[in-house]
Amino acid sequence: MKAFVGVTDQTWYRFLAARPELNEVNFWRPSGGGFRALTVGEPFFFKAHHPLNRIVGGGFFSGFTQLRISEAWELFGEANGAASIEEMRRSVSRYRRQPIGPEEDPVIGCIFVRDTCFFPAESTVGPPPAFAPNVVQGKTYDLADQQTREYFQLLIHRLIGTTAELDLSEPWHRPGPVYGDSRLVPQRLGQQSFKAVVLGAYARRCAITGNKVQPVLQAAHIRPLPKGGEHRLDNGLLLKSDVHILFDRGYLGVDPKYRLLVSPRLRSEFGNGDQFYAKAGTQIALPERRTDRPNAEFLEWHLDSVFKAA
Repeated sequence: MKAFVGVTDQTWYRFLAARPELNEVNFWRPSGGGFRALTVGEPFFFKAHHPLNRIVGGGFFSGFTQLRISEAWELFGEANGAASIEEMRRSVSRYRRQPIGPEEDPVIGCIFVRDTCFFPAESTVGPPPAFAPNVVQGKTYDLADQQTREYFQLLIHRLIGTTAELDLSEPWHRPGPVYGDSRLVPQRLGQQSFKAVVLGAYARRCAITGNKVQPVLQAAHIRPLPKGGEHRLDNGLLLKSDVHILFDRGYLGVDPKYRLLVSPRLRSEFGNGDQFYAKAGTQIALPERRTDRPNAEFLEWHLDSVFKAA
């Protein structure tokens, strides 16, 4: 099991600490970059810059993607740590080599952290062992390391509100309904981070039609939440809004080999759907990484429980 300690400024954390209702936040980075230090569900802690130089809170990693500032604001609003998009733009600009121009909408790296908790000022914690003062972005820790084990156990207990014994030598995720069945990998994302990572994984194109008009694209659940589904990237498809409706109502489906299936009832009931019948049997567009692609179990559930085969 790993944890990441990310460096942030006091303005960002104080803004969010004053808004405890925002329990899913965007720990943005001023440039796109990437983030592969953690798997979804592992702990992420916030350390304030000098002179405070303290762990001020944390949460659980919920995904990473690259978004334009306008997209990040549309999805997360004040959970970006700012009161307005103009304020967010100014904050990002301060950390970039070149200031943001009036017409620019640059891409930033978005690290999503859910179930966040900010510690009271009197109970913040000093930086972890071997955290050098010149670390700019953050540092990853192996929680099986005996030198840091006790330190991170204390922090995790604060996050989850319990003093239960935790085995940090093995992969571990927060238990209970927040993360669902701990045997499922990857673990459940936050609601907004689900939308963001699905958008990024499908390169901002509908998986079935290829449409890339972003205002009409939606992150669809293969197995919906009321039926036991979760906010998981492998339970998601990026679909145009009307295609999303047809999928949810069983007129469209996807088999475990990622081939589009079209119900005969689309034509018999509505006398329409030629654009979909023309694509029947062809593979839908997929995320580049195999682990991000639709889970066969969820696709089979949709075919058995929702798809109108006849």
